[in-house]
Amino acid sequence: MRTSPDALQAGLGRGLRSAYLVTGAEPLLIAESAALIRQAARAAGYADREVHFIERSFDWDELLRDSANLSLFATRRLIELKFNSALDAEAQRVLASLAAQPPADTILLVAGELDRKPLGAAWVKAFEQEGVVVVTQPVERSALPGWIRERLGRHGVAIDPAAAEVLADRVEGNLLAAQQEVERIALLMPGTTLGPEDVARLVADSARYDVFELSAAAFAGQPERALRVLAGLRAEGREPPLVLWALVNDLRALSRVTQRLVRERSLDGAFRAEQVWSNRQAPLRAAIGRLDRKSIDSLLLAAARADRVAKGSLRGDAWVEIERLAARIAGLALAA
Repeated sequence: MRTSPDALQAGLGRGLRSAYLVTGAEPLLIAESAALIRQAARAAGYADREVHFIERSFDWDELLRDSANLSLFATRRLIELKFNSALDAEAQRVLASLAAQPPADTILLVAGELDRKPLGAAWVKAFEQEGVVVVTQPVERSALPGWIRERLGRHGVAIDPAAAEVLADRVEGNLLAAQQEVERIALLMPGTTLGPEDVARLVADSARYDVFELSAAAFAGQPERALRVLAGLRAEGREPPLVLWALVNDLRALSRVTQRLVRERSLDGAFRAEQVWSNRQAPLRAAIGRLDRKSIDSLLLAAARADRVAKGSLRGDAWVEIERLAARIAGLALAA
């Protein structure tokens, strides 16, 4: 069958299929749909997950051998294949065969961008006949305000139509940027109703010191710049939870990537597997050379403490905790 991202959740609730192809022209929706399938698979007992990236030198014979050899200790598994370029004839042939006859106790998940014309290919039809094809569509400008209102509504934030238009103008053509704005607004203004003036103010705020600049400087090992940006954010009246969120978001990504590197030889592959977008990779690459596993775990504990202080569940100064965290990420050795 063929479905849309909006209908995928209901379909998964009716039961899992053995093969899924998630494709289309919108990377954010592809990533979110694939995540829903992974979540449903884990809930159904598919505890093992294998991730492969389809590239020019991909060894299909090795994949077929591995997929045929189910571990004695694993009853169910998810095999995930990701691609970011056109698939050659061999890739299409093998994928069609796997869709028609997936390995026992296995869910096959294939994800990547395809234009409209390749959606009519025989291998895509094999997934449609034997499993599920999830096709994502770009969100047109006319539909973007409604998309923003719906996403904010999930977080308990209401926004009037005029304000949604203002925000849509800011992020037009970039759904990932729109989602980042939704998350930022939900963090800054929970449970509120936004008007055009609120959105204009938030947009103006983000044009000055940016929380993402703080995180980039810290992970790139630039302590002076990181602390200068942090001081600017504090002077502008930014809320500590938002500033901390940017640091913790990248710290968690760094933790996931370094854990994956234990079994993944390629750093690029680890970034792709953990869905770390290219605009965030350079600072994390720099941090990987400075921070070992023990340091990252210690920073995660410090971030958890800062979060409790920022939320008022632990006594202390949230800005002091965030400053110490940013300095340590950037490589400054602090007194105990």
